Amino acid sequence: MANKDSKPEGEGNEYIKLKVVGQDSNEIHFRVKMTTQMGKLKKSYSERVGVPVASLRFLFDGRRINDEETPKALEMENDDVIEVYQEQLGGNH
Repeated sequence: MANKDSKPEGEGNEYIKLKVVGQDSNEIHFRVKMTTQMGKLKKSYSERVGVPVASLRFLFDGRRINDEETPKALEMENDDVIEVYQEQLGGNH
C-alpha cells in the first residue's frame, strides 16, 4: 500500500466512499471512482429507493450537484455526505 502515496498521477483511479442521506435520514453508502460522473451515483440511488431521479435534488456542501461533475471536481473526500431532497414541484395550490 505504500506505493499509493508515491504515484500522485494515479489519483484519478482512486475510489472514495460517500454517504448519501435522504430526507428520512436513511443513509446509503457508495464506493465510486474519483472520476465517476455523479449522474451515475444519482441514478443508482434513485433505483435503490424506487424514486425517479428527476424528482430528486442532490446537494454537496449546500450546492446542487450536476450530473457531469465528478468527486474529484467537487473536491470530495472519504465519508463526505451528499444530501438528497425531493424536488418541490408545483406550488399553485
